[in-house]
Amino acid sequence: MPVDPKKNITDGAVRRWGTAYSPRTAELMTKLVEHLHDFAREANLTPDEWMAAVEWLTRTGQISNEKRQEFILASDVLGLSSLVVELNHRFDERATPATVLGPFHIDGSPAVDFGFDMSEGLPGVPLFIMGQVTDLDGRAVPNAVLDVWQADVDGVYEAQLPEVDEARLRAKYQARPDGSYCVRTILPLGYTIPMDGPVGDLVKQTDISAYRPAHVHFLLDEPGFEKLVTHLFPARTDYLDSDVVFGVKDALITPFVEHQPGPSPDGRTMNRTFLVAHYDFVLQPVPS
Repeated sequence: MPVDPKKNITDGAVRRWGTAYSPRTAELMTKLVEHLHDFAREANLTPDEWMAAVEWLTRTGQISNEKRQEFILASDVLGLSSLVVELNHRFDERATPATVLGPFHIDGSPAVDFGFDMSEGLPGVPLFIMGQVTDLDGRAVPNAVLDVWQADVDGVYEAQLPEVDEARLRAKYQARPDGSYCVRTILPLGYTIPMDGPVGDLVKQTDISAYRPAHVHFLLDEPGFEKLVTHLFPARTDYLDSDVVFGVKDALITPFVEHQPGPSPDGRTMNRTFLVAHYDFVLQPVPS
């Protein structure tokens, strides 16, 4: 029987990568080689197409930095980020579901207290997000920390503004001993993913909507519980059914209710119309 040289190349590459010292590295690399080679065969990949892919990956790396993660954006629009979340966060149905981190999270946000206004000085409709952090049985998680970040009224994150050198629309809120928390910010708006880079160039060659629905990001990483990375989406906002990064889940859609001027959830008084969203974050315990 004739020997298929293309298959021999695959077998040889798999054997070589199977020598990795870590069994998990060996598993990951051999499966990656197998699937990459199968893709090239099935698509009958040409040298020009191979070079175009290499150049695209090169540009993706060149545009990435500590504030812009173009590779994460690529993973997001390909649905890979959401798939990895689903594979690794099989939470109890009572727990708040996880979703994608996104490319604009910044470590080291300032620690703030109940009701702090992380939007101070910025335009937008005032928004209070309040609720409680609990375990699956409704018991409070005392003093939980909620790492919160979002885009401004132009759909831009601090990470996209190189001239900004202070925390902007991001903070770490500490809940009270009873698990209650209150975030003060502004109403987020839907926005397009960055279209000025390699990922945007690829999306422009399709009918894919480049928009994300309005949302606020949350990250909770409490001892004894699974790390939770998630969003909250206003009910009836645009693009919920066509989120470019596949991040929307029904349990994360919540009403943003309009209130007239008067007492606000942070114990103060508002002299203008504001919005309030109630959401209880339910954490999944780490298996014992």
